[in-house]
Amino acid sequence: MTLRILLVDDHVIVRQGVRQLLLDRGIAREVVEADNGAQALASIDKTVFDATLLDISLPDMNGVEVLKRMKRKVPRLPVMMFSMYREDQYAVRALKAGAAGYLSKTVNAAQMIEAIQQVAAGRKYVSPAMAEALADYVSFDGEQLPHEKLSDREYQTLCMLASGKRLTDIANALSLSVKTVSVYRSRLLEKMKLNNNAELTFYVMSNRLVDLNPAMTA
Repeated sequence: MTLRILLVDDHVIVRQGVRQLLLDRGIAREVVEADNGAQALASIDKTVFDATLLDISLPDMNGVEVLKRMKRKVPRLPVMMFSMYREDQYAVRALKAGAAGYLSKTVNAAQMIEAIQQVAAGRKYVSPAMAEALADYVSFDGEQLPHEKLSDREYQTLCMLASGKRLTDIANALSLSVKTVSVYRSRLLEKMKLNNNAELTFYVMSNRLVDLNPAMTA
């Protein structure tokens, strides 16, 4: 059975490549594209999908927030997070929010097809890297690390600050005001009991929350 898939990503070239792959391999009979969270949410109101591929970084809202709204609207819709962020950065948050799996954009075509077919069939997709992230999470016996107390927006701000981005850069990337991003920064510093960006960056690098590879933090 071929699938009707919703593909949510703000990069046209990514959508075109994935769409062509799924159609050429006979995995999808239809691929509906959306380049932001609002379009994605509007699409599931109009069409019944077998699975969704959803990016974390969208221009109007965080992908995890889109995921939560999708699951409230259509609880049975399998949603696969699809991102350049490593599994240990967002996988646990995504699964807790209702994702059926987490797929890195570094995977090959065979891995992508296997993952999509698995979640469309009603199962979870767990890569080896995601399994390791989950094992690390449960090994703390329920005790939360400081960064796990943050909201999704605060966590995203944390990672971007540690990557060297200025408040203005973060505001532009997240389509927020500089004042709002500044509030997120203040909140996360308070929650994590940190004093400044230097301590924040040291914490993030010590816990391997951000790669030094620019492609991961763009």
